[in-house]
Amino acid sequence: MTAYHADSSELSDKEILTWNDFAVMSRELAQEIADSGFNPEVLIGVARGGMIPAGALTYSLGVKLTDAINVEFYTDVEATLPDPVLLAPMLDIDSIRGKRVLVVDDVVDSGRTLALVLELLTKFGAEVRSAVIYEKPTTSVKPDFVWKSTSKWIVFPWSAQPPVAPDK
Repeated sequence: MTAYHADSSELSDKEILTWNDFAVMSRELAQEIADSGFNPEVLIGVARGGMIPAGALTYSLGVKLTDAINVEFYTDVEATLPDPVLLAPMLDIDSIRGKRVLVVDDVVDSGRTLALVLELLTKFGAEVRSAVIYEKPTTSVKPDFVWKSTSKWIVFPWSAQPPVAPDK
């Protein structure tokens, strides 16, 4: 499967997260989580967008146990599938049973992806909290930890460029 890149160059009003902003975010969001008293044992990134923030938070929070859950929902700029879909490989559910789990994603927009993941992990016996870089006002799910709110399309530094192709 080829990873799709959403080209937002035609959008004039957008939120741009730089790598420097990302470094600040990872410390500030980690501090908010630490100050809350929630001490996660496992961090789970929602792939793909949540994997990089989850990786940064594992270091900022000192948590070594990490995993990812693969969910597809966005297909283009502001275009989605009818419903979020879990993709293989699947998360090792037995390893999170009874654990304090922090689910990390880049953005919560409609909230449907986050709702799916939270419901799944809670159903399998984890104590679950969620953290996102950005929250949109359209979300139906309020994350436990949010760095910033915006209604704009967000350009993340890891997806700002199209995928590389072989030189010819």
